[in-house]
Amino acid sequence: MRLTREQVPTEQTWNLDDLFASQEEWESKLRELQELLPAVTRYKGELNNADKLLACLEAEDALAVQLIQLHTYASLRLSEDGTNPANQSRSAQVGDIASQIQSSLSFIRSEILDLPDGSLERFLDEEPGLLPFRKKLLDLYATKPYRLSAETESALAALGEVFSAPYLIYNRSKLSDMRFDSVADSAGVMRPVSFALFESDYEMSSDYQLRHAAYESFTKTLQAYQHTFAAAYATEVKKQTVLSRLRGYESVTHMLLDTQKVSMEMYHNILDIIGTELAPHMRRYARLKAKVLGLEKLLVCDLKVPLDPEFSPKVTTQEAGKTILAALEIMGEEYTAIMKQALDNRWIDYVDNVGKSTGAFCSSPYGAHSFILITWADNMRSAFTLAHELGHAGHFMLAGKYQRYANYRPSLYFIEAPSTLNELLLAQHIREQSDDTRLKRWVNLQLLNTYYHNFVTHLLEGQLQKKVYEAAEADLPITAKQLSEWKGRVLSDFWGDAVELDEGASLTWMRQPHYYMGLYPYTYAAGLTASTAMAGQIRQEGEAAVQRWLEVLKAGGSLSPLELMKMAGVDMSQPDPIREAVRYVGQLVDELEQAF
Repeated sequence: MRLTREQVPTEQTWNLDDLFASQEEWESKLRELQELLPAVTRYKGELNNADKLLACLEAEDALAVQLIQLHTYASLRLSEDGTNPANQSRSAQVGDIASQIQSSLSFIRSEILDLPDGSLERFLDEEPGLLPFRKKLLDLYATKPYRLSAETESALAALGEVFSAPYLIYNRSKLSDMRFDSVADSAGVMRPVSFALFESDYEMSSDYQLRHAAYESFTKTLQAYQHTFAAAYATEVKKQTVLSRLRGYESVTHMLLDTQKVSMEMYHNILDIIGTELAPHMRRYARLKAKVLGLEKLLVCDLKVPLDPEFSPKVTTQEAGKTILAALEIMGEEYTAIMKQALDNRWIDYVDNVGKSTGAFCSSPYGAHSFILITWADNMRSAFTLAHELGHAGHFMLAGKYQRYANYRPSLYFIEAPSTLNELLLAQHIREQSDDTRLKRWVNLQLLNTYYHNFVTHLLEGQLQKKVYEAAEADLPITAKQLSEWKGRVLSDFWGDAVELDEGASLTWMRQPHYYMGLYPYTYAAGLTASTAMAGQIRQEGEAAVQRWLEVLKAGGSLSPLELMKMAGVDMSQPDPIREAVRYVGQLVDELEQAF
């Protein structure tokens, strides 16, 4: 039986008291938040001079920081147990207030965009205090052709909670309502099945009976929910498509990329180059896996099975923490101090329980420390996942320290670079500790898991999104049947005859929440491309490359993603880094073919 939240040992959970010591304190701060609103709205109609604009933006930032902390607390409580009615109520409460606040503050954007041409530049020259807001103001002004009337913008902001409903329905169904049949492993022991247990443990199990039985149980439940999930996702896509048309964008893809400050060429370079040039390498890897495992046919549920299970010992959270700290020493004291605090001070939630969110994430509310959710599976894959999430924590803790809120978060296009670099540094460290060829082979397998996750799983999600948005632009219906057909086609085009695709494979569109986060999936591949280049620079240059990277992390969102990556020495406007990363994956496969 899966644990309830109350049964999870406290030391294995995150300490949300660091955000708010009690429910009462949270509620008090929520009331206080609403009282702060007039400190911003008092400037309505007065943003026609530099002094008032600065005062308004500073007041807005102060309000936003408190709202984010309140919202994060409610969100994390819901993530730790989505079945808890109090957690559901708290999330709905803060979501409703956030929508009200966003509607009340929509005048700021509208008034700035109504300023006469040249006014912003003049204000920036007159008032030095506006300098930290320069990028925010100029980015906002660039959206002027796509802004609607002040009244319409206010109405849309007020519907924020309604617009987030598709993701809420998806998550609530997935975490609170879905039930999976228990299955027997090869020893006849009955094992519970959940989203988290399947994706973080059973899918990587070398126990054929357990892996395939769990996959059948998992697929059976997915089939039962496919129409509900399809309706939720179709609504999300319809929302985005309608908004893009209302605003006058060329397409919904143009709108979503505009928020990331990414060109269509950069977007297509990632999808097309990796999708085409990586496929032959991954097909070789799949055939190698089938041969080594002695499988006549390789299914999707076999793709994550370790090729050397006897050399995959159990790894505790403590052991993983020590190894990660040793691997990241190269990053310097300031960075590793953040890692140590996270590991020692309960920033991390490790154990699966009923209602807990699946996958892993790092939430970093400005003005507070990061919080990491993971489902620990006692294997090295979990250690790499932890290193990944700690990379997010290190990034945002440094950005929060050196940037004010307006320049805190970079574009999604850059988000996954710091996290994946941590994984590559961990692999490099382990490989350097020994001359054991079996160990090096095992590390290569871990690296391929990282590239599989970012260059295959998430990239193929991105390719499905491309098909979905093309259909939406043509006003074609988006149904469960159609989504499964598209997903099956994407998988077939990539894997060819190296992997046999069953119905469960086509249902993998149901497994990831990223579809509800705009064009997020492809950015994993963008981030790993940049971090692959950065890891190479660190190997070659050492301290100089590390210092360059730390300055990039400290820059937060003060620069565009392309500028951030160029600052690190990686030009993502060109296809070269992408092709180099693909070649590196091919090299890993070459080495594994020789080793086995």
